[in-house]
Amino acid sequence: MHYFFLTLAIVAEVVGTSALKPSEGFTRLWPSVVVALAYGASFYFLSRSLSLIPIGVAYATWSGVGTALIVLIGWVAFGQKLSLPSLIGVALIIVGVVLLHGTTPDAHGSP
Repeated sequence: MHYFFLTLAIVAEVVGTSALKPSEGFTRLWPSVVVALAYGASFYFLSRSLSLIPIGVAYATWSGVGTALIVLIGWVAFGQKLSLPSLIGVALIIVGVVLLHGTTPDAHGSP
């Protein structure tokens, strides 16, 4: 269940971050409401995931997967150009998250 909460936290964070650009600096009401609600939900679900996932692993996963997804959304939805170094950077973030998951014990002591 804790990874389900972490997944919800990531999805909510990505929704909130995706709405930041359309909010135009919080000058447009509905995108701004989406940002606030999505970030609130994201932190709630992230906190729920911490009952069994170590905080460093949960946060690295939340921020790393969220970053990778936002890069993808920036490319698809907002026409952001991706260079080879930026793609390598995203790949390194993903590798780092995988390494953390494979080498960090959970709250019960098993990796």
